[in-house]
Amino acid sequence: MASNDIDFISVNGQNQDFPKHFHETFCISLIRNGIEKIELEENFLYSPKNSISITNPYEVHANPVVDNDAKVSFDTIYVSIELMTYLSNGKTIEFKNRQIQDVKTNQIFIQLMEELKCNNSLQSEFLLGDLMTQLDPHVQTPKSELVSSFHSDYLTELITYIEQNLEDKLYIDELAKITNLNKYGFAKKFKLLTGMTPMSYVLMKKVFAAKAKISADCDLTDLAYAYNFTDISHFSHSFKKYIGISPKEYRNQLNGQLPRLYK
Repeated sequence: MASNDIDFISVNGQNQDFPKHFHETFCISLIRNGIEKIELEENFLYSPKNSISITNPYEVHANPVVDNDAKVSFDTIYVSIELMTYLSNGKTIEFKNRQIQDVKTNQIFIQLMEELKCNNSLQSEFLLGDLMTQLDPHVQTPKSELVSSFHSDYLTELITYIEQNLEDKLYIDELAKITNLNKYGFAKKFKLLTGMTPMSYVLMKKVFAAKAKISADCDLTDLAYAYNFTDISHFSHSFKKYIGISPKEYRNQLNGQLPRLYK
């Protein structure tokens, strides 16, 4: 597997809402301070300090700030579907319980974060297995394959076009033409199908693509221009909007390439 099978991030003092977005990975977060709010399609999930919250892949959600005076700090580990399937003995899973409070699970999560930061692949593999053992009672077999509504037949050509042109400036008019709708009808149908506006989706994909290319010594200004952001300020603002920290802070958290945890 590639190095993006597992990733991590630490956010201290979240002070702005995360807009609607999704990840192609499982997101397992330990709330270190404050209360995290996850706004899902049909309900809200509140996770207080010392609890673990989980979102499944392709699950569109937002993270509104609950209390500006009690900013949220959290650590998140992102695990790819392929790695999660491997850890689950070849089974496709999803989490039925999204908010978990268990001291032992927290301890393993914290140890795993430390080993990931130190790029200790052997210990990380061991601890990730332990974490999944603890989380196993909270999983179930999904009713259908874990795929995104963005990959529906209607949107296939459009999404492919967007993903192949993330380094260009994309306009709603040109995207609408691909679906043979005017921009207003297109925007309405896109949001109805996906829960996101077309341009929010484009911005999110640009940010996530740029994040995947950040290394410990990369030039962030060059990266900003590569994905057609106006300047480094625009890139930093957009990055923090979806990731929770600036690209510079994210780069500072990296300790080289993340380990491949299984063969």
